[in-house]
Amino acid sequence: MRILMRVVAAVGLALCSVIPAAAQAGRSDGDLRVMSFNVRYANENDGANSWSKRRDVFVDTIRKAHPDIFGTQELLQKQGDYIVDHLPQYGWFGVDRRGAHEDEHMGLFYDRERLTLVDLGNFWLSDTPDVVGSNSWGTPLPRMVTWGLFEDKETGKRFYLYNTHFPYKAEDEPAREKAAAVIVKRIAALPAEVPVIVTGDFNTTPDSRAHATLTGGLADVREEVSDPAGSAETFHNFTGKADRRIDWILERGFTPLHFATDTYHRDGHYPSDHFPVIADLRFD
Repeated sequence: MRILMRVVAAVGLALCSVIPAAAQAGRSDGDLRVMSFNVRYANENDGANSWSKRRDVFVDTIRKAHPDIFGTQELLQKQGDYIVDHLPQYGWFGVDRRGAHEDEHMGLFYDRERLTLVDLGNFWLSDTPDVVGSNSWGTPLPRMVTWGLFEDKETGKRFYLYNTHFPYKAEDEPAREKAAAVIVKRIAALPAEVPVIVTGDFNTTPDSRAHATLTGGLADVREEVSDPAGSAETFHNFTGKADRRIDWILERGFTPLHFATDTYHRDGHYPSDHFPVIADLRFD
């Protein structure tokens, strides 16, 4: 299976304005900044919100936040390539939900100056997770997880990051619960001493059974910190007025320091129809 990787040179650091100054002051060099970001796939039928009109705002959002690693959803290959062309300190990898590069990816981006990619893979949210493009439970499209095992170059500490996008229809709630169970089973098979992060657009809210399944062994970072910044809700449909908290960062084996929802926009353009969420985590 072909894995797309882009390897290019580094650029400078800028901090995200949504993270309070106190949070920036409390973050040390050894802490990890994680972002989850549904990019909204490149669709020129979106008119004023088409990718060509918002892509530079998207890149600017990443540049300002400067995550060490971020998981994306709905990513098309040309979007991933555009991001690393303009932010060349990042590499990215992934396959699309059918196992190629024509459809939406769960693209994982990481700062190559900070992190080494040790291992990577994909599995599908179905009754046969190792079958590429497999689909179960009556949902219209395959759903998947792209994952990586990373090592901090300075400390040698390792962690896994799983990135996903759950089915979206209201009637898909049982499928979302089953998808959560697949992820929990996979994480249970990982070495207990290695920390784990899960990023994603889960298309359901924190009062759902899917959330309860995942948080049986993982912590929801927004719920763990004392002073989360920004809107709790994340899906806003390009209006800036979000109504559901469906984008989460979950963890095991870290101490959550800070959490923020980034509402950055410029000249009337939002980078996506979702607000990205950002977490600062400290290795235990």
